Amino acid sequence: MKRKIILIGSLATLMLAGTTAQADDGSLATDRLDEALEHAASFGFQHYQEIEAKGRDSVEIEGWIDDEWQAEVRLSLESGETLEEERKRRDGGAWGMSEDDVRMAMEAAVAEGLAEFDEIQVDRDGRIEIEGRDADGRELEVLSQQGESGAIDVERD
Repeated sequence: MKRKIILIGSLATLMLAGTTAQADDGSLATDRLDEALEHAASFGFQHYQEIEAKGRDSVEIEGWIDDEWQAEVRLSLESGETLEEERKRRDGGAWGMSEDDVRMAMEAAVAEGLAEFDEIQVDRDGRIEIEGRDADGRELEVLSQQGESGAIDVERD
């Protein structure tokens, strides 16, 4: 009987540890995008090249503050505090997604079943890729085009 209780206790501990590890897996629920964008705008971002979830409470954002300064910043979603910051002066002008582009791409991804996102990024041709998972935990990649609503390609694993 003691063995059975120890075994059940051990299994419960392993399951709890797995849940804790999963809770900090580098994904964010799609509805937390608003928090990330709000803190990024407060920091001064005007164009976004990449937004990456870094656990359940922070994001790393790459983009442009103005036409000369590109930044890579890690922000706390709880406090809005800047955790890491790097700025570089660049020639050639700002490029990337506007806040509206980010929101439109996320709406397209959510319509395809995205529940959590890991990363949103755009290339110079305006292709936006969102990586994440659906409600069942399956990997999902949604590709859309900047300035257009709806997905142009969806990959499910």
